[in-house]
Amino acid sequence: MKKILFAVIGLVLLCLHDGTRQQTEARAAWHVAHYENVLGTSLALKFAASSDADAARAEAAALAEFERVGKILSGYDATSEFSRWLKTSHEPVRVSRELFDVLNLFEQWRVKTNGALDPAAQVVAQLWKDTAAQQRTPTDSELRNAVATIRQPHYRLDAATQTATRLSEAPLRLNSFAKSYIANRAADAAMRAVKLNGVVINSGGDLVVRGALSEAVNIADPQADAENDAPLARVTLHNRAIATSGNYRRGLTINGRWYSHLVDPRTAQPVDHILSATVVAPNATDAGALATSFCVMQPAESLRLAASLPEVECLLITKDGQRLTSKGWSALETPLPSSPVTTTSSAQAWDQSFELLVNLELARVEDQRYRRPYVAVWVEDKDRFPVRTVALWYQKPRWLPDMKAWSRSDRMRSMAEGSDITSSVSSATRPAGKYSVKWDGKDNHGKFVAPGKY
Repeated sequence: MKKILFAVIGLVLLCLHDGTRQQTEARAAWHVAHYENVLGTSLALKFAASSDADAARAEAAALAEFERVGKILSGYDATSEFSRWLKTSHEPVRVSRELFDVLNLFEQWRVKTNGALDPAAQVVAQLWKDTAAQQRTPTDSELRNAVATIRQPHYRLDAATQTATRLSEAPLRLNSFAKSYIANRAADAAMRAVKLNGVVINSGGDLVVRGALSEAVNIADPQADAENDAPLARVTLHNRAIATSGNYRRGLTINGRWYSHLVDPRTAQPVDHILSATVVAPNATDAGALATSFCVMQPAESLRLAASLPEVECLLITKDGQRLTSKGWSALETPLPSSPVTTTSSAQAWDQSFELLVNLELARVEDQRYRRPYVAVWVEDKDRFPVRTVALWYQKPRWLPDMKAWSRSDRMRSMAEGSDITSSVSSATRPAGKYSVKWDGKDNHGKFVAPGKY
């Protein structure tokens, strides 16, 4: 366990006026926009467009689809179509095509995964949440009752009439791949709205890649998942989707012991044997469903299921750090850049058991179209001389001078040169607005700083 080194850091946030929302900046042929609190997580939109106007139209189309389908499938919005349907009982209700499709897909994946994926897993999640509030684990009786509740039929679908009949009172959630389903729809909507060379939708770490261009996607390391940590792996995708699920960002603590938020609906127990499961598939819905399921299933089962499905590949990281991949995974993977070599003298100048972890929580704004604010995190020495820009997030470089504390010197501004804000990362879902970055004691040139106060 690394010690935390306390230091003085700079953190600047600049919220842009709504009037700038439709203005995007082309960097490396991509127009990029970042949003917070969309389906309860972060959202990154990337469009390879011939003009700002085309990118703005694509962005508007994608956001409109997120809002439209989100109002159908959300389990947290009491006015959504799904929430209203949950209140019905034993009567066929004609539902939208989107809700019918997702309910049908859940039933298909429940069968394919032998029950590892189930919309009624919310029964178990709620049980553990309730008992954690009492600082106790569920009793054997409570666990048995939860499993029995999950095993009963919860709905019946009729394709001829496009109706869904609610058969139980068990709480249901569509979270496992609802955001993946919506991301698929949003990518298609953007491609229909205007001629684009490429689209990348990143909804909380689940990505859809569409169009003529390929996208390099970094996969977060479950044991070092800060925003600026080195990735575990990198894959290059073309007209495919990728999703990652894992227990490393959420969970419960009961009497000092941590429990995963991921649960096995068949046993009502939390699962922690898989730290991270990443799946590449032809569409985001399949990728999302499988990534969640592979965190619950045993690795051998997961690899067999992946091998039985066309164009599906996976990377599993087990609790003991073992890396397991499907047969075709290596064909997708691309080499990561090599890390700078640390000299013995510089390493001795810095105690490598120390690191600085900065947790950021951006203000939560209940607006589906709230862009992520500009953020700069940097390290200064005792003379306020900047030694490292740890993070710099922005939409358009023209507004960087307004981050006055960060940009007060030419040296700091030069640190922004080459900052890559367009990279895509597949990771376990994070809560909206919650990020972490690390400082490892190195300056902007990769050398350890001298001992002192920072």
